[in-house]
Amino acid sequence: MKPQLSALGNRTAAIGAQSYMKDIAPFLGVKTPERRSLVKKIAREFDLPTSDELAQTARALWKLEEREFHYAAFDLIQIHIDQANKKFLEEHVEYLITHKSWWDTVDGLGSAAVSPLTDKYGCEKLIEKWNKSENIWLVRSAIQHQRGRRFEADNKLILRYCHEHADSKEFFIVKAIGWALRDMAKVSPRDVRNFLRDHPELGRVAVREAERGLGRS
Repeated sequence: MKPQLSALGNRTAAIGAQSYMKDIAPFLGVKTPERRSLVKKIAREFDLPTSDELAQTARALWKLEEREFHYAAFDLIQIHIDQANKKFLEEHVEYLITHKSWWDTVDGLGSAAVSPLTDKYGCEKLIEKWNKSENIWLVRSAIQHQRGRRFEADNKLILRYCHEHADSKEFFIVKAIGWALRDMAKVSPRDVRNFLRDHPELGRVAVREAERGLGRS
């Protein structure tokens, strides 16, 4: 995959992306639709991987320098998510979340792996461990682990996680709370209003996101 993805790079786009992402990693300058199309094409050329093979490939891509390879890793996980076993989150995704971490890969892994696998397998003890971690990216992943589930989300659990970090000053945790509340506002606005009322200490970023959700509820 490395030569094919590298060939799609654009120097000007790479400079802009690297600047936007605060120099977290160098970029090739590959547009998202082109990257996803390439990953799908390559995935079709091979047999379905085992859970371990999928993990090994994702980890190998994570070792590469340019950020698009990390994106390709969670693209591939998303394509083959049905192949991932119950231990995939604990044994592999946790590693990816906590290495070369920034919001782009953490949230990408959340959509590609954390949300679907916790929906399929539960993984309650693991998510609880993440929520109590000192690593901000694991906490962010725990708070957001049910994003997109709408009426099937466990609002009581998500509100507990938000409550336990309501006094946080860490931007990426505060933002995660806001997004969780914004999603919840679409299906349970009263719970969100009550939470805002009961947590005057909540960071303004989270309040703003929650209020946006309430505006659309």
